[in-house]
Amino acid sequence: MFGSLGTTEIIFILVIALIIFGPRKLPQLGRTIGESLAQFRRASEDFKRSWEQEITMEEKRLQSSASPASPRGAVSTEPSVTPTPAVHTETEEDPRFSA
Repeated sequence: MFGSLGTTEIIFILVIALIIFGPRKLPQLGRTIGESLAQFRRASEDFKRSWEQEITMEEKRLQSSASPASPRGAVSTEPSVTPTPAVHTETEEDPRFSA
């Protein structure tokens, strides 16, 4: 939970905080820190959610612009044609093959 901090380091930090802030302020400080962390977590989740919504909307926009504008369920009457690559034949007239 605390990463690379061991038990003795955590106890040492708590003792120093108790000495600096005192027994009356420490619970109030802990509550304030906890509320701040909860608020930060909510804000980051909200940002993540809105980011994912924007990505989804952008993907839908790209898909709709890539596909032809035809009504749903309509069947295209044009035949689908797959382009064939141009084939270059080697001839004696080609300067690349002349000596």
